[in-house]
Amino acid sequence: MIIRRRGLLAAGTAVGGALALPGLSRAQGAWPERPLRLIVPWPPGGSTDTVARIFQPKLQEILGKPVVIENRGGASGAIGAGEAARAEPDGYTWMLAYDTQATNESVMRLPFRTMEAFTPVCLVATGPLALVAHQSTPYRSYRDVVEAAKKAPDTLNFATSGVGGLAHVATTLLQQEGGFKLVHVPYRGGGPAVQDAVAGHVPLFMSNVVIISQHIKSGTLRPLGVTTREESRHVPGVRSFAQQGVGNFEAPTWWAMLGRAGTPQPILDRMHAALVKALADPVVRQKIEEQGADVTASTPEACARFLQAEITKWGRVIRDNDIRADS
Repeated sequence: MIIRRRGLLAAGTAVGGALALPGLSRAQGAWPERPLRLIVPWPPGGSTDTVARIFQPKLQEILGKPVVIENRGGASGAIGAGEAARAEPDGYTWMLAYDTQATNESVMRLPFRTMEAFTPVCLVATGPLALVAHQSTPYRSYRDVVEAAKKAPDTLNFATSGVGGLAHVATTLLQQEGGFKLVHVPYRGGGPAVQDAVAGHVPLFMSNVVIISQHIKSGTLRPLGVTTREESRHVPGVRSFAQQGVGNFEAPTWWAMLGRAGTPQPILDRMHAALVKALADPVVRQKIEEQGADVTASTPEACARFLQAEITKWGRVIRDNDIRADS
């Protein structure tokens, strides 16, 4: 499967004594001394933007300085990631990465490598992807989709938030395992994709639950399967693909805070402590989980291990299926 896309890339006072970490040099000063940038490499309205805007007010309260969200959408998150990768490692530019961060470097020709350009700070949250059908379609189960696609290969469309993202690659693996073929309709982010899915312009949509949960609850979008190993409490009553006969299939979506490689360790430590404290706030946690994600708030080390494993796992699927976006 070859997918080409031209022109993809142009080559205070802290709250809580635990955050007042020793070891900041005079050059680093009493970080942060000015507003921070939080790059969200997706347009407004998508899941990454939603998650960021839930914890951002508490995070800036804890840090004592504004945290300004910058939406830099395009190229399945790669445009914003490129912007973050060029930032100075001074602790004033951060990125909330989405699952595409693990697939883009295998799909695209990027001027950076994720594990070299960034330092993982925290796995913020994880959650299920769900394959949903518009209520007007005849598809009431995953098996219905498989049978329809086998009868008429390459005629049934499914939307995702972009080329090479986890939703796209995971659906590719489902097709590979099930012996059927769908037509991929990529969008420039989850926001635009969900609009067309809700309007019925595309019959199927593979997405994280964060941006479709309300439409599932309303009955506009009908869930057919989730990508967690077991059923998810966020989509009650819907079986996982593994439970529906797709081997050990598992593809959780995720969001992670990344800092620029080379950022001084005391600053990384303080950002991690502040973010974990923000995510522990009951209101913040409840709002994120109400959207269809589970707060993780991992250590930097666990985040790094998880991200490297995702890059390795999905890189193999991408190469096996020759998925790529030409820049």
